[in-house]
Amino acid sequence: MVTCTYFSASDDESALGVLDGFGGPDSTTFDVVSLKGIDPVVVIAQLEAVLTACTYEEARQRPRSGQLLSSPEAEDAFVVSVSGTLQEALASATPPSLSEAAGPWCASDELQDLGTTPEEATEVLERLAGLAGRARATSSRLYCWWAL
Repeated sequence: MVTCTYFSASDDESALGVLDGFGGPDSTTFDVVSLKGIDPVVVIAQLEAVLTACTYEEARQRPRSGQLLSSPEAEDAFVVSVSGTLQEALASATPPSLSEAAGPWCASDELQDLGTTPEEATEVLERLAGLAGRARATSSRLYCWWAL
């Protein structure tokens, strides 16, 4: 299964620095949340659509939504940005709103294929919301280290 580690960094250059090491962002340097199968392009755009009441297509068109920052020639791992709109939606979300969003989000084909339950989706959302809130507090942005 694909490894997706979400993390915060002060800027794109710092985020790309995770490619210099082995195994992705170091939790002693970066605030990280590892999530299996929660890809930063399709699944995260679906989440943004649910949380911000827009269409998937609108979410995908937002600046930094699933934008590949590392070389497309890389064979092992990539760094992808998360939109500021989603970051703010997660950072501002309340536990009840996250729980409410979990149902529609886990109904997506991708999360259904993973067998994700609403309870598991809520846990993922809580972890991402925590990361987004901590990133907002330090004026950082969210990224994903995506290893194949």
